[in-house]
Amino acid sequence: MTALLTGGGGQLATELVPALQRQGLAVVALGRTELDITDEGAVMTAVRRLRPAVIVNAAADADVDGCERREAAALAVNGTAVGHLADAAASVGAHLVTVSTDYVFDGSKPSPYVESDPPNPQSAYGRTKLAGERAAGDGATIVRTAWLAGAHGPNIVKTVLWLLEGDGELRFVDDQRGSPTFAADLAEAIANLAVERTEGLFHLTNSGSVSWYEFVVEIARQVGADVGRVVPISSAELEPPRPAPRPANSVLDNAAWRASGRAPLRHHREALGDLLGELGARG
Repeated sequence: MTALLTGGGGQLATELVPALQRQGLAVVALGRTELDITDEGAVMTAVRRLRPAVIVNAAADADVDGCERREAAALAVNGTAVGHLADAAASVGAHLVTVSTDYVFDGSKPSPYVESDPPNPQSAYGRTKLAGERAAGDGATIVRTAWLAGAHGPNIVKTVLWLLEGDGELRFVDDQRGSPTFAADLAEAIANLAVERTEGLFHLTNSGSVSWYEFVVEIARQVGADVGRVVPISSAELEPPRPAPRPANSVLDNAAWRASGRAPLRHHREALGDLLGELGARG
């Protein structure tokens, strides 16, 4: 069986290739230059040519602040294109898996969000990703995740490691709380859902929750850096201010995943340690 993977070359897609292969699937990974998913005709042509059993959509316009300036363009990638993939999947009997985000929530809930909580996105990114969820259709698998990091591509862990090489304070907000997620672990979980053609909505993150400040302190601790350099600030103190609002609480409860009988993803501190080792940054 073949899996068509969009977003090829991205942080998550790079981990999805071997994860899907371990599930026995031959993977065709296409990046933006090979397949423009906003082109309905191109998507249908590619899918009918490849006739995949599974389509995993890891493509996204994930520039959260940039989406505020160009919401229509972001909607084409994050929303409308998912509908193109869903239509093409239906035409060949393929199962569609698409990746969404914690930004579909407004962050006002005092406890972790479960799959049945009503979305209320406050940013263009969140609105366009929610449109993609709805375009995927009832038979698809929708995976919401958060705070993604990995060995490939830019992310918060690599940024912090770079900052720790310098001097001075590292100022990170302590009033935004979420669930750090590591691309290698997420990819294995998505591959499992894909090969089993499991329909429905799933929150998928590594276990445990932290503020951004606490997460950066943990990175510094694990590499043996001075944690005193990490300073907590409020979102209102960010300079310059961020154009897109961030949810204060975006902790995702992986309730549907657990209810399906699958084991929770490991704690984010353990996954962080493995990533730091892979990056050659362990203390």
